[in-house]
Amino acid sequence: MDRRTFVKATGVAGIAGLAGCSGGPSGGSTETETEAPTDAGGDGGGEETTAAETTASGPTANIGMVYATGGLGDGSFNDQAQQGALQAEEELGIAFNEAQPDQVSQFSTFQQQFAESTDPVYDLICCIGFLQADSVGQTAETYPDQNLMIVDSVVDAPNVASYTFKEHEGSYLAGLMASMLTTRDYSAGAGSTAGDSTNVGFVGGVESDLIKKFQAGFEAGVAAGSDDVDVLTNYVGGFNDVAGGREAATAMYNSGADIVYHAAGNTGTGVFQAAQEQGRFAIGVDRDQSITKPSYSDVILGSMVKRVDTAVFNAIESVVDGEFPGGTAVSLGLEQEGVALVYGDQLGSEIPDDVRSEVQSAREGIIGGDISVPTAPQ
Repeated sequence: MDRRTFVKATGVAGIAGLAGCSGGPSGGSTETETEAPTDAGGDGGGEETTAAETTASGPTANIGMVYATGGLGDGSFNDQAQQGALQAEEELGIAFNEAQPDQVSQFSTFQQQFAESTDPVYDLICCIGFLQADSVGQTAETYPDQNLMIVDSVVDAPNVASYTFKEHEGSYLAGLMASMLTTRDYSAGAGSTAGDSTNVGFVGGVESDLIKKFQAGFEAGVAAGSDDVDVLTNYVGGFNDVAGGREAATAMYNSGADIVYHAAGNTGTGVFQAAQEQGRFAIGVDRDQSITKPSYSDVILGSMVKRVDTAVFNAIESVVDGEFPGGTAVSLGLEQEGVALVYGDQLGSEIPDDVRSEVQSAREGIIGGDISVPTAPQ
């Protein structure tokens, strides 16, 4: 039997012997809003941040989490992934350990340390973000008995489950809302529109096919709302550059944009800062950022939520159930509730009814196939 089959065959007593040990990477603070990676050398040192309480029977599975470079505390992509693991910890009785790389070159190191750990043996390694695709492919080949899952990319390997999202669909709804609001006089919270604006903005993190799906959907939604509104676009180049996000958004607001949508991880915090400073609006991403970034809720109209937590939880549950879907790819869109536009916690009630109605109609049109949303900018 291979190593993984042996662990499962040992039963409760064998797993209990592994629980609570510190094999594999761990570390990184979850308390700051900026990245708090493990040591820069990527050797997996540092303190363990999350693990289920060990019971007499031990955890149902041991899970390794390798986050994207934005780090925990982004109020967005990584935090959403962690929610899936926390849900599995509570509902399924798993234990998990975390690694927070601060550069792409560390992905392979952390993945391999989890794969090589024998105390405990990790039943699944969750790899968060498309930038991990190359290293996941290499790890999967080197450790063919190791189960891995990846979010936001497809890796064709029998021991990898791939989860992607139809970000363009949810972004279309965000663009439609922005377009309809920027063409009227609208005030709510700490923001307002000029009423005669012909621009809205999009701030991306790393320029890539994935982030361009957000841009493409947003632009299509804006165009559906008004032929007279253009989209200003800026790719900052990273997902943890708050200052860069603030600078990019400020330039857009100064150029007449009333509303800026970001798909940039923690870089988006800078977009929110700029919106408050300029008395304009912003749209968040991945989680309801009016809640995860409450100090900016007075300028966040809504967020394009992406259920990374669902993907992580489903992958973990499949391992616990002994039904891991290795070699498959799942894509989650509006119909599967994998993406959605949610209105801001503070400002949502002040979104005009006609805007809400058009957004709902567009949602139904996309699900029904009447509206086709592009996946690449036109």
